[in-house]
Amino acid sequence: MHENVYVMLCSTLFCFGVCQGLGNNTGDYKKLELTLQDYGVPTVVAKVSRIDWLRNAAGLVDPNYWRGTLHPMPVLDWYLKSVDDAVQEAKELSNGGTLSLIGHSAGGWLARVYMEEYGLSHISLLLTLGTPHLPPPKGVSGIIDQTRGLLYYVEQHCKKPVYTPDLKYVCIAGRYIQGARIFSDSNLDVDSVVGIDDDQPISHVAVVKTKTDPTPVSTTFRARFVGQGYKQVCGQADVWGDGVVPEVSAHLEGALNISLDGVYHSPVGSDDESRPWYGSPAVVEQWVHHLLN
Repeated sequence: MHENVYVMLCSTLFCFGVCQGLGNNTGDYKKLELTLQDYGVPTVVAKVSRIDWLRNAAGLVDPNYWRGTLHPMPVLDWYLKSVDDAVQEAKELSNGGTLSLIGHSAGGWLARVYMEEYGLSHISLLLTLGTPHLPPPKGVSGIIDQTRGLLYYVEQHCKKPVYTPDLKYVCIAGRYIQGARIFSDSNLDVDSVVGIDDDQPISHVAVVKTKTDPTPVSTTFRARFVGQGYKQVCGQADVWGDGVVPEVSAHLEGALNISLDGVYHSPVGSDDESRPWYGSPAVVEQWVHHLLN
């Protein structure tokens, strides 16, 4: 019996030294793996530890790093090998069926690199969660490409996504918090993420100002702090995003693009009730049908 098996790709913010890197490991996705199993979705998670991300420091000796023209190989060979090991394991479980790749954060664009280098004849779906697909705009003051050219490489060398019955591309973005510019008069309280109606699904969430909040200065600072992170990714600070990746960057032309309100970026620091991330059960419920179909 043929069976569709799903491969989960770990993520990282992929800051090569311009700013501090933050990586995820296999264990961060254990709860998501169990949630998918509840839907009858067999899942293999690529085996990556936090210390593995230190291997990216090898890029520092590559002149392309300093020029901002870094290529995925050989710096990321170790990661692509981990993905391929997971894919081979999933192939054995699938009994000749197709595979779906789920990429969180940078794991989404790394999945595109994997598909370009290793082939995609056995892959029927790429579903990305909070992935910064687009490179930052060039020529904007104060912006440094945190991937040191890797996203430009992906944009130029990886196949453009086309959503077809044989190979589906689904890109999911979160709208957890709106950033703000450094100099603005916004009084948005970014800590007030509340459901409009308890009976509504988690996609019906709003960011509202709490009039009784005694610390409007600190919350405004947080919006501006998050906005500066957004600006490094998409060139604009006052946009919506999941707290790390702007909504506009998580969508990809040619894919089925979806935005979910109230969804935070990472399993680290998330809470299924007050700060759900893409892998929280109530959020998975909103996108798992793409796997089941």
